Amino acid sequence: MEQTVSNIIYEIGKNAKKSLDSLRKTSPEQKNDALNFSAEAIVNNLEDILESNLTDIRFAKEKGIKKSLFQRLELDESKVKKISQSLTDVANLSNPLGKILDNNQRPNGLTVKKITVPIGVIGIIYESRPNVTADSASLCLKSGNASILKCGSESFNTSKTILKYMKMGLKKANITEDCIQMIPTKSRDAVTQLLKLNNFIDIIIPRGGKNLIEKINNETKIPVISHLDGNCHTYIHKDADINKSLDLVINAKFRNTSICGATESLIIDNSIIKSHLPIIIKNLKLKGCKVYGDHNCISFDEKILQATEKDWYTEYLDSIISIKTVDNIDEAIKHIQKYGSGHTDCIVTENTEAANKFFNEIDSAIVMHNTSTQFADGGEFGLGSEIGISTNRLHARGPVGLEELTTYKWLVESNGQVRL
Repeated sequence: MEQTVSNIIYEIGKNAKKSLDSLRKTSPEQKNDALNFSAEAIVNNLEDILESNLTDIRFAKEKGIKKSLFQRLELDESKVKKISQSLTDVANLSNPLGKILDNNQRPNGLTVKKITVPIGVIGIIYESRPNVTADSASLCLKSGNASILKCGSESFNTSKTILKYMKMGLKKANITEDCIQMIPTKSRDAVTQLLKLNNFIDIIIPRGGKNLIEKINNETKIPVISHLDGNCHTYIHKDADINKSLDLVINAKFRNTSICGATESLIIDNSIIKSHLPIIIKNLKLKGCKVYGDHNCISFDEKILQATEKDWYTEYLDSIISIKTVDNIDEAIKHIQKYGSGHTDCIVTENTEAANKFFNEIDSAIVMHNTSTQFADGGEFGLGSEIGISTNRLHARGPVGLEELTTYKWLVESNGQVRL
């Protein structure tokens, strides 16, 4: 079985690399046509996708996956239409390739240009979100990259069906179907074999838990753009508006508890806990939220559970939040820098100086002011879609969209100049 999986993965990698020759000759119009054709095919075959999703849901229930993963897996008509719309949105974005980043006429007669080009072959490894299939494939196609998709076993049938209709779009636009491929097995060994393809794959982008990320970083020589956990913070500064604070905290926690941009930890200045904290706690509990807090929080409500240091590090992805009280903004920043995952952190304040200090000193991929952390999303940033939120510093940071899936090369011209 291992050899069979190995052979399958090797052929997929080889075909992906080979498809780059064809992709380089594919026009932006063809790519856009393929995405629009795919969007149309997905909407027209909505029932087939939902039927495949029901198969995955039954499997997930038998497997007993976590609530947060189940919420990401389950599709309905509205979600399928959003998947279709995301393809159209990507098609409507400007072409990220061939952009001149620098153009320099040298004294010796050389013309030196720096232009954007595709990265090459991108391997995307993800768990239970079938929409990632369409998001990843569309962004890679638009940016001229070949993609190899490895979904989790829970979303296998749904992802396979979505890809089927995307390949129909490729075929109709006369684009090689090998530029988007999915690993056709649930075998756990498939990831191990995929990570060995450093001769074919240029970048690996994983979306999943810490165990998956650690496995990938430990087992491959291929560069990795990591999408780590989202231990996001909302900090209520002493100069925060009480109504704005309440609205932002409730939305940041509850709009969707299972996404990486959900606020997991609330920080609040001691000077305003009497005015702000009781109403926030009341509304959290009305939403059925389990609250962990420090001693100051417990003094307001004995039903608040004692937080441990583990809570400050935890990404709950559930109706649970931890609350930390601090004396000032410096203490808040220190707490976030120590316990945060470098994903998304927000300050709520009417004090511009405090907001600027937070912007300057918080070293996260996304830093916000008076904004729900639920906006940590490539689509909301105007990127059309995203493959994930990178907590790396290289090559991409924050939402990984079209621009982040390009690199560059240098074009040098002269009139026969030789170097002296």
